[in-house]
Amino acid sequence: MSAKFVIYQDAKGEYRFRLKAANGEIIATGEGYTSKQACKDGIESVKKNAPSASVEEE
Repeated sequence: MSAKFVIYQDAKGEYRFRLKAANGEIIATGEGYTSKQACKDGIESVKKNAPSASVEEE
């Protein structure tokens, strides 16, 4: 099994995603979106932007 994005609806009816590692552990979560398509767009943004994202400390 490889990593996967899982879309779900929270108690408020908003769509969210979780990124699960191959072992099933949740390694990232997304914000709440008003539509499933917006959530899918958020996933695509993570896929597109994460490979070049820097790591910073605050």
